[in-house]
Amino acid sequence: MSVSGLKAELKFLESIFDPNHERFRIIDWKPDELSCQFNVTGEKLLIIHCNITESYPSTPPIWFVDSDDPSLAEVLERLEDVRKGSTLLLQQLKRLICDLCRLYNLPQHPDVEMLDQPLPHGLSGDVTSEEEEEDEMGEDIDLDQDLDHYEMKEEEPVDGKKSEDEGIEKENLAILEKIRKNQRQDHLNGAVSGSVQASDRLMKELREIYRSQSYKTGIYSVELVNDSLYEWHVKLRTVDPDSPLHSDLQVLKEKEGVDYILLNFSYKDNFPFDPPFVRVVSPVLSGGYVLGGGALCMELLTKQGWSSAYSIESVIMQINATLVKGKARVQFGANKVISARFICMYIHTPCFSWFKMAFFWVLQSFVGHRCDVVFGIHA
Repeated sequence: MSVSGLKAELKFLESIFDPNHERFRIIDWKPDELSCQFNVTGEKLLIIHCNITESYPSTPPIWFVDSDDPSLAEVLERLEDVRKGSTLLLQQLKRLICDLCRLYNLPQHPDVEMLDQPLPHGLSGDVTSEEEEEDEMGEDIDLDQDLDHYEMKEEEPVDGKKSEDEGIEKENLAILEKIRKNQRQDHLNGAVSGSVQASDRLMKELREIYRSQSYKTGIYSVELVNDSLYEWHVKLRTVDPDSPLHSDLQVLKEKEGVDYILLNFSYKDNFPFDPPFVRVVSPVLSGGYVLGGGALCMELLTKQGWSSAYSIESVIMQINATLVKGKARVQFGANKVISARFICMYIHTPCFSWFKMAFFWVLQSFVGHRCDVVFGIHA
């Protein structure tokens, strides 16, 4: 779908559910996201967000809510049942409003039925000549739909492209363009890795990072490992100057010429619904909730503590603060030796779901010794 077609849907929604609607309100929208409110009572407002992927409607929108209520999570999961239709966003929104009304024992609002109507002619008629040509290309239409994910930006007007890239340095724009071209080539070669949903979100996260002041001022930096969108190296270059960790990094710079903490972020295909796995690669740290092998014991990075609404930059900054709060210290001269018996201490901790991933990483270098034998890890 073109950007103009998507905007037609969003404008139609806004015309029905304006910011003063008694039940459901469209607070703000852009071609890639939607912010809404569901009025449960006069005092309770439910904040709902929607990320619209670049391959919409081939890929459904991603919904999330600012709440830990499992009933709300079930409501959002049921939206996955609505996966087809030229106005998929409208149909999912109808399902969402109806299910929320049932959840809170509220009467169904009559305006919901308007979502079954076709888009008004003035909105649905906003179609480019390029789209008309695509409709006439019968034998190529399936390929065009498959490539929507990689070509949507080419359909955007010049002004929209300019605003999207505003605030991003040229070298970082080149990285984003390289990723997009690589993804498109992989798609043509039938070697697609990851998922469209995760790739869209990670591209958006990377773009926001390149635009952020924390990144530009050198608090942290980000590099893709082997040009993979699903594995990042994040360097924490600035920590609280009053912390012992800051002093340790100054000493580390004098001794080894390194003045940063290197983190590895890896993402699964179902990101952002699952958190990234994060570990400290170097230097070796003690304290700061850093476990053996570099895994981080933070509720934020567990399924229970994670929210798909979290941005990666906020995760990076939270890790930075947690290391300082936990009094992390650099272990100078440490050879990264860990006891398997020491690892077993963590199996019954709240962090075990993440720690067993680090444990698996450690076992890659384990060659069948007894559990109490000390063995080495090479980051």
